[in-house]
Amino acid sequence: MGIIQWFPGHMAKARREIGEKVKMVDLIIELKDARIPYSSTNPMVDEIVGNKPRLILLCKSSIADPKVTKMWMDYYKSKGILSLDIDSITNYNIKNVYPYCRLALKELFDKRKEKGIKNQQIKAIIIGIPNVGKSTIINTLAKRKAATTGDKPGVTKSQTWIKVNNDLLLLDTPGILWPKFEDQMVGLKLAMCGSIKDEILDLEEVTAEAIKYLVETYPELLKKRYNLEELSDDPYEVIDMIGRKRGCILKGGVVDRERVWKLFMNELRTMKIGAMSYEKPEI
Repeated sequence: MGIIQWFPGHMAKARREIGEKVKMVDLIIELKDARIPYSSTNPMVDEIVGNKPRLILLCKSSIADPKVTKMWMDYYKSKGILSLDIDSITNYNIKNVYPYCRLALKELFDKRKEKGIKNQQIKAIIIGIPNVGKSTIINTLAKRKAATTGDKPGVTKSQTWIKVNNDLLLLDTPGILWPKFEDQMVGLKLAMCGSIKDEILDLEEVTAEAIKYLVETYPELLKKRYNLEELSDDPYEVIDMIGRKRGCILKGGVVDRERVWKLFMNELRTMKIGAMSYEKPEI
């Protein structure tokens, strides 16, 4: 995983640009992947956000373990941060995003009311790492194609104001706030979720780590998907078992492991194996 780089120069530029925009808004909406809320966070976010009210949206919740997502929401609550689990594909909880924005800004609206200000408009900035689903969520909220979407990281290239409704304006930002890959597992978890381009990865290593994790955490899902009676602690043995079950065989009866890696990672990312999470909050 040593080929994944973190670019301090790009980070400094992103921090400066977003920091300037933060001054213009009432609320920070931070998007995280519900499967990996820690690994899908940039370490500069707290510094950028400062004391601004914040709402955390745990995206792609339909493919995360609901019990673990609840743990994360309880964790954020203990930190005094409002959070909501959403899914733009199934539209789960999307209708609650605006009410939660208002809830996160209760103090601001109370102050406006005291001063006799009738303005109900919320200006919010939406931030997150590449490929976390910002553009898809913006389009779902706005009920139109207001932001460019793509299944590869780094599709949003500029900052744009988007009107969701009469009372909510969203400022989209490019997904350039990469996490810091000091911990090798951060890179591996992002890879497992498809948040890093496959071209820069060692797919063998990612597949082996993913299978190792599933054997330890979700063994029944793994057994059920691939019709396996027993599992091995050796991920390569499990890869061979899957290969034999799926007919990924080369001449001479040897398992075509490369074909298994691609097949397995595709099924993991498209939830064919099941809904699962790859990290829990450290309480």
